[in-house]
Amino acid sequence: MSRMKLPLLPVDKRVLVRPLTVAERKGSIFLPQEYRGREQMAQIEGVLVATGANAFAEAKAEAEARGMRPDAPKVGDTVFIAKYSGIVIKEGDEEYRLCNDEDVCGIRVRQENE
Repeated sequence: MSRMKLPLLPVDKRVLVRPLTVAERKGSIFLPQEYRGREQMAQIEGVLVATGANAFAEAKAEAEARGMRPDAPKVGDTVFIAKYSGIVIKEGDEEYRLCNDEDVCGIRVRQENE
């Protein structure tokens, strides 16, 4: 990933996510408006562009204490966050979400052919 100028750097347990546009997504499904209910359950797919110094530290420590493999995302990973989490930051044509590390719900697993 090329180094881009970020509008801000997250601190402590915050993360900065750049939501993917429809053109960047692969295999998106478009649903008619009547099927778009339950908006509170919606997810946003985006790229993790920056993390604060303590982001995911609690999750890593808890996983290691239980003898599990920590699976915290890294900068550049595609992640899922809740649609209404964090705050929206606009910088020119780009939009970012500043969220708590706990708002990251999952990591997109890359297929070998991607």
